[in-house]
Amino acid sequence: MRETMLSTPEGVRDIYGAECERKHYIINEIQNVLHLYGNKDIETPTFEYFGIFNADKGSAPSNEMYKFFDRDNNTLVLRPDFTPSVARCVSKYFTDEELPIRLCYTGKTFASTQRHQGKLAEITQIGSELINDDSSAADAETVACVIDCLKASGLSEFQITIGEVDYYKGIIEDAGLSEKVINKIQDYIQIKNFFGLSEYISEKDIPEETGKVLNELSSLFGGTDILDKAESLTSNARALEAVDRLRKVYTALKFYGYENYVSFDLSMINGYDYYTGIVFSGYTYEVGNPVVKGGRYNNLLSQFGKDAPSIGFSIYVDELLNGLIRQKVPYENKQKSALIIYTIEHQEAAVLLATNLRMKGVIAQLIRKSKRHDADEYMTYSDIYDVGKIYIMQSESTVRIISADRSVDEEKSIEEMVNAL
Repeated sequence: MRETMLSTPEGVRDIYGAECERKHYIINEIQNVLHLYGNKDIETPTFEYFGIFNADKGSAPSNEMYKFFDRDNNTLVLRPDFTPSVARCVSKYFTDEELPIRLCYTGKTFASTQRHQGKLAEITQIGSELINDDSSAADAETVACVIDCLKASGLSEFQITIGEVDYYKGIIEDAGLSEKVINKIQDYIQIKNFFGLSEYISEKDIPEETGKVLNELSSLFGGTDILDKAESLTSNARALEAVDRLRKVYTALKFYGYENYVSFDLSMINGYDYYTGIVFSGYTYEVGNPVVKGGRYNNLLSQFGKDAPSIGFSIYVDELLNGLIRQKVPYENKQKSALIIYTIEHQEAAVLLATNLRMKGVIAQLIRKSKRHDADEYMTYSDIYDVGKIYIMQSESTVRIISADRSVDEEKSIEEMVNAL
């Protein structure tokens, strides 16, 4: 029983100490970038009606959702995805707005993935949605915002891979295939099983030109040269327009100076059915999963009653944090901190000192000295909790100051020290 009481369910974990501190730092830095791009904060409920996320909305599969019932027997789910929730809000509160709406969010999503995959079921996400702008400039701005967010977190080695689902959809629409065959083809592409795809195509009655392009999808990965190749493989207007769109996005990203952060992959169609145009994922070293995903979903809001083109992204904070830690990207807490050690006789002076430090923006911890602990234990404690300076009360008017690296060890009057802050 005690072991169960101290354990967490599969797919969730505790986070504390320096790791938790760094996670909140990352979130704060990314939020600053999102606000600089003009995004306004939005909060949606942790649980909503099942219909917000059901198959028609293209969200997570039903068997991956955490479902429960309210007292009226309505089916509720813990949100597996932010985008449908934001789409619902925009459709409800911004019904008549036709100019761009920029919204950002931070919170948890919940998805019950298959066991033994090592994936978290509770994921911290931070992201943004740009509504009412169908331009390639909006696509480029969104990718540029992603790049700025990842850079702000401390990450420098990463790549944003961009695809265009309309290229694939254009190729497929010419073929006249059944929904069953199309779904099977998509399954092969999703898991990058191009050998299986090639074998499946050879077994089915698929037009020669369509089969040729599908077999070439695995090679449509890399720089802008693959756009030329993609263009040469088809005459489908929708597919060609998708390639042209990617060229415009790339041109705009060059204006930002971010062309070296991006590559293209026309086999990328992503998992959510609501994507209608550009899609992208961000990758970095030492992390097997994407640290960010996003794309355009021009048809989703219409299912909630508002016809509005939209594009957005979500950064998976836990994956991003793992990447930063495994890459040993340095992190320094710039917040000044202090540990004030005092005896009961000098409590009033210690409290006044702590108050003055906090007024100056310094984190101040008060610890009343105990006879059970010697001076070395307090020094070790200060190292463990990354304390910048140790203040040891000597009297009502004087304090001994020791720096974290022990290079400074001096005694000052409290008045003199406070005036120097």
